[in-house]
Amino acid sequence: MRFSAPDLLPEFVFKTSRSGGAGGQHVNKVATKVQLQFDVRNSNLLAEEEKILLLSKLINQLSEEGVLQVTSQEGRSQHDNKLVALRKMYRILNKCFEVPKPRKPSKPTKSSLLKKKVLKQRNSAVKRLRSKKSIEESN
Repeated sequence: MRFSAPDLLPEFVFKTSRSGGAGGQHVNKVATKVQLQFDVRNSNLLAEEEKILLLSKLINQLSEEGVLQVTSQEGRSQHDNKLVALRKMYRILNKCFEVPKPRKPSKPTKSSLLKKKVLKQRNSAVKRLRSKKSIEESN
């Protein structure tokens, strides 16, 4: 993993609010929903190349100001939701910095080439039998 918990934590902004959904009176009284925001454009901990990479890869997830926002309201406590939001944020950021493994070109095996040839010959024979020439030749 590229990032871990203490890396970008100083630049994260947590906002809490009341969570919707089931939960009765507890939901109506306690602010358990957590919004985690990270300002990519104004980050002091990221290099300029990293900012450009994040801004290009996360273009659909960023606000107009360049802020990446993650929300969590699954847990019953604010602490649980903060942890879930942090995991989501780090998962998104790490996925952006992941370098894809280069593809190794491979050749088809001899058996697959042979199987392909046999199937082509079979289909060819079936179509040849359907043609008008084969019907006229048999008469």
